[in-house]
Amino acid sequence: MNALILSQELAASDWLRGGIAPLVAGILITGALVWAVRFGMKVRRTELPPPTPEEQPHLPASGAVHEEREMRETDEIPRMANGDRPLTPYEVGNVSSRRSHDQHRRRWTPGSGGSFGSGGPGRT
Repeated sequence: MNALILSQELAASDWLRGGIAPLVAGILITGALVWAVRFGMKVRRTELPPPTPEEQPHLPASGAVHEEREMRETDEIPRMANGDRPLTPYEVGNVSSRRSHDQHRRRWTPGSGGSFGSGGPGRT
């Protein structure tokens, strides 16, 4: 008889752990989500409204700006005189570029391979 009562008490405690704990956790998570949504709505009310159509940026009078493509070449890095130490990248600074005289885009030469693994014979 004692074993039956003990097993019923264990079953009741398992039910409490297995049934009530997830219910309480679900209620707490739901409450936290409701609070987060309400807090977000409160913060949103304090923000500036979205811009009106008049405040939006407009196209310039000359029309839309289009992409311009040009070939560029770098300026020469100063040569060092015999016996001087080489320049460090910090001494060279940003290397500027200028518009190239030849504006034709370089292409692969016929018969040469593309990139690695392209299946071509490579440069022959």
